[in-house]
Amino acid sequence: MRINGIKNINNAYKVNATDRISKVSKIKKEKDSLAISDVAKELQIAKKAVKNTPDIRYDKVNDIKKRMQSGSYDVTAKEVADKIIDRYFDKRR
Repeated sequence: MRINGIKNINNAYKVNATDRISKVSKIKKEKDSLAISDVAKELQIAKKAVKNTPDIRYDKVNDIKKRMQSGSYDVTAKEVADKIIDRYFDKRR
């Protein structure tokens, strides 16, 4: 048995290739977009606020310095211990 029509196979390939090209060209091109969630926006605002806040609250520091120099700054050992315990457990959470 002899198979004729090798030219037809090549022709079929060409027809398929042109069909694929025409299908690809019909696909609509969409632009990329980016959406930032409300939580992320709020986080950005909070981050800026923290960045603009000074690390040292000089008004409090100066007040305590003045009270220490005048002798009116009185902190009990219990108050110090309570603060140490509070900070210890806050960091463990």
